[in-house]
Amino acid sequence: MNAQIRAVNVAEMLAQTARRLPEATAVVHGETRWTWRMLDEAADRVRAELRRRGVRRGDCVLLHGHNSPEYIQSLYGIWRVGAAVAPTNVRLTPADVAVIGDVCRPVSMIASTGSDAHVDAVRDVTGLPGGVLWIGDGATSESVAALPAALPEPETVYLGDHAWYFFTSGTSGSPKAAILIHDQLGFVTTNHAADLMPGLSETDVSLAVAPLSHGAGVHLLPQVARGAATVIPEGPGLRPEAVWELVERERVTNMFTVPTILKMLAEDPSVDKFDHSSLRHVIYAGAPMLNADRDHALSVLGPVLVQYFGLGEVTGNITVLTPAEHGRPQPSGIEVGTCGRPRTGMQVAILGEDGAELPAGEIGEICAAGPAVCAGYLRNEEATAAAFAGSWFHTGDIGTVDEHGYLYITGRTSDMYISGGSNVHPRDIEEKLVAHPGVAEVAVLGMPHPKWGEIGVAVWVRQPDSDTDEDELREWLDPKLARYKLPRQFIRWQVLPKSGYGKIVKRTIRDQLLDSGWTAPD
Repeated sequence: MNAQIRAVNVAEMLAQTARRLPEATAVVHGETRWTWRMLDEAADRVRAELRRRGVRRGDCVLLHGHNSPEYIQSLYGIWRVGAAVAPTNVRLTPADVAVIGDVCRPVSMIASTGSDAHVDAVRDVTGLPGGVLWIGDGATSESVAALPAALPEPETVYLGDHAWYFFTSGTSGSPKAAILIHDQLGFVTTNHAADLMPGLSETDVSLAVAPLSHGAGVHLLPQVARGAATVIPEGPGLRPEAVWELVERERVTNMFTVPTILKMLAEDPSVDKFDHSSLRHVIYAGAPMLNADRDHALSVLGPVLVQYFGLGEVTGNITVLTPAEHGRPQPSGIEVGTCGRPRTGMQVAILGEDGAELPAGEIGEICAAGPAVCAGYLRNEEATAAAFAGSWFHTGDIGTVDEHGYLYITGRTSDMYISGGSNVHPRDIEEKLVAHPGVAEVAVLGMPHPKWGEIGVAVWVRQPDSDTDEDELREWLDPKLARYKLPRQFIRWQVLPKSGYGKIVKRTIRDQLLDSGWTAPD
């Protein structure tokens, strides 16, 4: 069949909500409050200006900015012109953003003021024939905020049209752009609303505490579709007290976090100063959450935690663990808690090294299939072929399922190391270490050794006011682990390096150890 099949533009969900709830609150940012009508009209202004600058259906626009109402305006304006958006984290360096620009080849860029070096780096790569629009204070005639009114003329998109280039976080090599299409994001929006936040409606309020360039941006889509307001904290960085004050003042009902953010919020003393009883769904994803941290968050916030497992390539849609399922008993021999059951419309399989599906209880690579899986990697056929070998999408995570279909992640293929011929998955060791009351954070990684091939090194952060030392941690672990799994070294740092999305970055830890002159012990 050669006929084009029309798709639903992601931005149509904003138009529908604006027609249904024109004067209801859409976005809150400090003293700024936009209604759905205002946001819809603002997106049209961006759409009209991009079209005037020559941006057409199928082009790419790079979006580099802090969370703000204008960021959301730009996101939907880019989709409305028929272009694919390539969002980048503001914590990336100009060189990092230039690498991303070289992959997605944007014709135009929208950036927060103060990002001149990032814009120049991308311009050096692509030329940016469509120029630059600016978000934030100090922007003038090139400002998103100064665009004139425009009539609604959304671009028609078709099945397979690119909507979002979702870049990997860059924690394990060169970034790759997963291709997310309009119809796929429509499925993801529906699935997020149904599986993560049942009953989501215009009576809900969402708090955006993570960058909208990544998972929090996907979380935004169902809020827009259902008419739930989004509250954006003011100021740079994460300030727990400001977050909890907003939860109380705006009666926030849901928010998306990553484990490091959730841990920080739940452990901050300010959590007890403000009323957070309005919360119904505190969603965390992006990395495994250690059992001790999860249990503390549950004790502080109550049964509101919702976990999902997924990658950017599957738009987060692999498994879900609802509030009622937290605390589910672990199978014998598995030290980690479950990350849930397959999402509606998705399928999960555990594959062995030969590509055959393994039965319940066997450990292998976690693979997925379903409408949330990306259409491959942009301009990277080799990576696409590897990711879809045998027709499944390969996550790179290792785990098992129980007899009821619940998934348990035991590690990542890239984290595993081989010491003296034995495979070691650090996740189990990290769980046991962080259960010690004197350990705040820990990362266990394999480092080269002339005799054993690799040895385990535990880089850890001490809890405030604790005097825990290396000997105490060795004694703590000794009865809990096989000898070959015990780390040979314990190195205490003040803080562990994290990515722009809050993940502990083991590659950076390894580089910093080597740069500091680390040598293998005898």
